[in-house]
This record gives sequence, structure tokens and C-alpha cells, in this order.
Amino acid sequence: MRTEFYTFESEVWFRKDGQTSQLTEDSEEAISELTGIVKTFYPTAYSALSKEYAGLSENPKYYRYKIAQRFCKCNFGNIDNIADIDEFGRFHFERVSCPLRGECRLEGIVCSPKFDSKITDSELRVMKLVVQGFKSETIADRLYLSVFTVRNHIRNVLCRLGLHDRAEFVDYAHRNNLFNENE
Repeated sequence: MRTEFYTFESEVWFRKDGQTSQLTEDSEEAISELTGIVKTFYPTAYSALSKEYAGLSENPKYYRYKIAQRFCKCNFGNIDNIADIDEFGRFHFERVSCPLRGECRLEGIVCSPKFDSKITDSELRVMKLVVQGFKSETIADRLYLSVFTVRNHIRNVLCRLGLHDRAEFVDYAHRNNLFNENE
């Protein structure tokens, strides 16, 4: 279910299955797909948006629409040939033009949110070094772990995320903003 979102004249539109529609509170399928992914993999962003629009929660349909609309405006501004939600349900964020860039209190929370991968802190330390291109032996030396433990962490993460190898994980980490590029 590839979906492309974009903003046109301050309204959010989406293209799915060859049809283009404006995102409205009646776009229940698109809103459900989007908010489901946000809630599952970007819970901090979902929580922040839930608080932001808490006053609208008496009208659940409109409340979910506003959460979806804001997430789209912050992350999917341009129409292009890269689906914002790919066939695997993964987001492909864009850097959108925003007049509040640098001063918005939700920047880095809703805008370019951090992916919550359900990976343990220990696994994240190992996988960060995988992304940097280190071999298991080097990672083990750097983190004072056994090579067996490092390989187990890598295997567990790949299995949990449904990936097959390190290269897929590196791509996955970049697409999902798993590690801050400036760290």
C-alpha cells in the first residue's frame, strides 16, 4: 500500500492506488494507516500530537485527522516518486520547508521523529557500530563484549526487524532516523 502525501496550498493531499485525494476527516483508511504506524513506531511523536490536540478528543474522527494532518505537514511536504509510506509500511521522510524551523517546540519530536525500534540499549550500541562499518570482532573489542554476544545482538535485531543482513540494517537505520547523524 504505497502512499504519497504532499501539501498543496496548506492542505494535505495523498496519492494511493493511482488516485489522488485531499486528506479530510473522512479519509479514514489513510488516517488509520498513518496513525497506526506513528503510534507503533514513533510513540513519542504520537504522544506529543495527542497532547497538542487533546482539546479535540471529544470528536475522535476530527482528533485523529488533526494528528495525521500535522504529522504529514511536518514530514511529507513534496510530491515525488518516493512513496512516503512504502509497501512494507515504512516511512520515507522529507525535509519540509517550515517557517518555525529552529524554534518549534515539536521539532525533532514530530518533525523528523526518532524511530522507536524496540531495540535494547545494548543492542543499539552494537548496531550503531554496525552502521559505522565495524566488524563483529572490532565491535566486541570496543564494547568489551564477546564476539558471540555481539553476533547474538546483531542476529536478534535483524530477526526482530525482519531484516536479512547488515546492509539492510544500515539502510533501515538511515531511513528510520535510528541514529542521530551528528552523534
